[in-house]
Amino acid sequence: MSSDIVPAAVNLPAHPDNLISDSTRDRIERSVPENTRLAYERQWTTFTAWCSTAGRTPLPATPETLAEYVSHLADLDRAPSTIEQAIAAIRTLHRHNGHRGQPETDGALAVLKVHKRDRASTGKRKRKAPPVTLAPLRAMIETTDPHALAGRRDRALLVLGFALMARRSELAALQISDVRFTDDGLTVLIRTSKTDQDAVGAEVNVPHGTHPDTDPVRVVRAWLDALAAQQATDGPLLRRVNRWGTLQPGGLSGAAINERVQALAAAAGLPGADYFTAHGLRAGGPTEAAKAGHPVSFIAEHGRWSKSSPQVLEYIRPVDRWRDNPMRGIGL
Repeated sequence: MSSDIVPAAVNLPAHPDNLISDSTRDRIERSVPENTRLAYERQWTTFTAWCSTAGRTPLPATPETLAEYVSHLADLDRAPSTIEQAIAAIRTLHRHNGHRGQPETDGALAVLKVHKRDRASTGKRKRKAPPVTLAPLRAMIETTDPHALAGRRDRALLVLGFALMARRSELAALQISDVRFTDDGLTVLIRTSKTDQDAVGAEVNVPHGTHPDTDPVRVVRAWLDALAAQQATDGPLLRRVNRWGTLQPGGLSGAAINERVQALAAAAGLPGADYFTAHGLRAGGPTEAAKAGHPVSFIAEHGRWSKSSPQVLEYIRPVDRWRDNPMRGIGL
């Protein structure tokens, strides 16, 4: 009977409601910051390689597999922040592949807690990039050649990073058209940032400085004049310059900006130069502003932190601990 016949499988087209275009897929992928995407890809590759060696399934991974992996990273004495990123990457990949909320993290976080305690007991602490305050900033500036393209660019990089309290991604994204000179100083457009995912943008005002080598207006104008002499009047603000001092197409990436800060710290012979990063420029601005007595709310707004951000307070509290130290003035 015909009713007993099982119809042959037919390859039907996917339902239109489940399809997305290439342009939509591209926008979804670009919604994740590039640095985060690359870091998660590295973490996932490392995790899947470990699973292959250990005979475990990476997707979906069990809570026990995640806990064992965290224990493996602890055995390698990976920094807690690195392990936290690994957990976040693994969970994110699971969510993107339809396994929302997996794997559970109770066991993994318990292992991580013990790892943090063990590191603390041996005197290891979270390594922080030292803030680039005025003294190291000027020392780094002094290593640059104000007459060379690379020197002018590095001065602009350092001073803008400090004066804007900028993330390296924000510096890398700056365009020549984002800088506007006013009677009072500079107005710089930050098109988007970590805390501005909707790209509303923020204009940051930077007043004239008093020191010729670190005056933002003077330093940025000198760099723009150098660019104009090379017929570069639009596009990225912070450009690549090769070893022969020739301007190259394209702007500096966030990683390249970080490398320049590290190289300049080393050239200046700063103590602990290996620990300096571009983030130190972002930390140095609020540190010096706090020393000068500026309100936390103004500092937070200038650096594009929320007014309740614990991060901005982390930069300001060391200043307060000295200024408001309970041992000060008691007659010791």
